[in-house]
Amino acid sequence: MLETFKVQTQSHDQMIDITDTLQQWITDNEINEGVLVVSSLHTTAGITVNENADPDVKKDMLNRLQEVYPWEHPEDEHGEGNTAAHLKTSTVGSSENIIIKDNKLVLGTWQGVYFCEFDGPRSRRYVARVVQE
Repeated sequence: MLETFKVQTQSHDQMIDITDTLQQWITDNEINEGVLVVSSLHTTAGITVNENADPDVKKDMLNRLQEVYPWEHPEDEHGEGNTAAHLKTSTVGSSENIIIKDNKLVLGTWQGVYFCEFDGPRSRRYVARVVQE
C-alpha cells in the first residue's frame, strides 16, 4: 500500500514533524509489523529522523545547514538559483526507513520524523509505504 501525503510549508527553510501523521496512518490501517519507507517527492525537500523534544534542535540544524550551504554563492550556476536547497536535501536525505512493531513506529524517546523544506514556502508531497514479510 502506497499513500501520498500533502504538506504546505510556511517558510523558506522549515522542519515539519510528520511523526503523528505517519503513526495515525499506521494505526488506521492496522499495520502491526513491517518497515515504513517515507520518501520526499522533491529534489529540494528531504526526510529525516531527529530530536523532537527541544525545538531549538530544528532551529540549530537549519542554521548550520545555512552556514554550510548559503543561499547565494558566487560560483553557483544552476539557473533556478536554488543550488543550496539541492545540497541540503542531498545532505539530509530524501527518505527514511522506520521499523513498525505492535502497530507503532519504533523510534527512540526523543526521535521524530521530519519533512524538511529547503526551498519554500510550497505545497509539497511525500509518500509512505510499508514493506512486510
